[in-house]
Amino acid sequence: MARPDTSDAQDPNLRIRPLYPRDLERPTAWGDASLSIEDPLESTHSQLAPSLRPWLAWWNHLGQIALPHHQNWSGFVAEMGETPCGLIEVSPFNRTRSTWRVDRVVVNPLVVPTSGEGPLDRIGSQLLRHCFENIWQARMWLAEVTVNHTSALALYRQNGFQPLAQVTYWEISSEILLEQAQREPDLPNLMPVSNADAQLLYQLDTAAMPPLVRQVFDQQIQDFKVEPLAGMTTNLVQRMQRIDCLRGYVFEPQRKAAIGRFELTVSCDGRRPHTAELTVHPAYTWLYPELISHMARVLQSYPTVSLRITSHDYQPEREDYLTQIQADPVERTLMMARSVWHKVRETKPAALEGLQLSDVLPGLQPLGKPMPGRMSWHSESWSDAWPGSWQGRSRWSKWGLGGPSSRSGPPSGPVDAPPDSPPGDR
Repeated sequence: MARPDTSDAQDPNLRIRPLYPRDLERPTAWGDASLSIEDPLESTHSQLAPSLRPWLAWWNHLGQIALPHHQNWSGFVAEMGETPCGLIEVSPFNRTRSTWRVDRVVVNPLVVPTSGEGPLDRIGSQLLRHCFENIWQARMWLAEVTVNHTSALALYRQNGFQPLAQVTYWEISSEILLEQAQREPDLPNLMPVSNADAQLLYQLDTAAMPPLVRQVFDQQIQDFKVEPLAGMTTNLVQRMQRIDCLRGYVFEPQRKAAIGRFELTVSCDGRRPHTAELTVHPAYTWLYPELISHMARVLQSYPTVSLRITSHDYQPEREDYLTQIQADPVERTLMMARSVWHKVRETKPAALEGLQLSDVLPGLQPLGKPMPGRMSWHSESWSDAWPGSWQGRSRWSKWGLGGPSSRSGPPSGPVDAPPDSPPGDR
């Protein structure tokens, strides 16, 4: 996928190589002096325990060796001389790998020599550009940063990222969950999720987001299916982390469509808050109270901790309901996107804009010497070409068109032969 070792043309001392699992613990060794940009809740490193990160990285690395065209994790390390000074971790966002996501960018400023630009801008930009050039499958890139992280916003904007959506992370306290659990949800057609429902979930996801976001995400039906090997790996990791994942969707029997779904990640030991992902059709926003009440009743069997839900700025009904039940917005982030395609501005040559017709005509030259051709003076062809003749009038009158001199249709009596015709024709 990428060259094993490259150097920066602007800085010959900077060398970029692929990321290996042993490099994941380097930010810990760098300490608090390191400059880090992490995807708030989407990154796997924010969800996994520190002791499990190297094991999962080795598993993904072995998967790349066995299936080099189906990598699920990648990254690069920047070295100044022989000392690592930064790293970047990226992962595919969809199954077709047309959209990739920046999970983490970490820079050690103690190793980077002082220059006109900051260490994060200097090393981070080189790592991002290296990803853009070497991960050829990617057509779109995603990144998510907190709105208060000005250096991260400046880094992404400098490298072509544009705002896509504003994301708010809400936290529902255990007391509010207890109140919501007292209400009986009205969900008669709540169904469990399986691979057979991928088509319905894909249609729901397509209808629930704006066209621009849908184009950037570029998710297909296979993105809503779980492969057997990937499902076994996910179940193993969840058991090691002591979490459960519950999924369901609401089926509308009249239209034969899914109108809402949820994915609830439950913490079995109570060390972390529960998290939930909701998708509701814009025409069925009344499902928000029902789904939250259902999840609140399910969580009564687990440790009493808060529940975290995300919302985007194109989901005003969800934000209004979360505000109504007094949920607390704990974090606000900005989702940014970048395309690898650069728009080429169409330009016209300046020399052709001021030309007039009088300037163009003298420049026209014949392609060759004109050659005389043969012309036919046969009476039949001439009569067909000219509708005013006797044969032409008869042919045009057959179709009720009449010639230029016949406006009232064909004559009713016999047609006389023209006076110059031979006697035998009369």
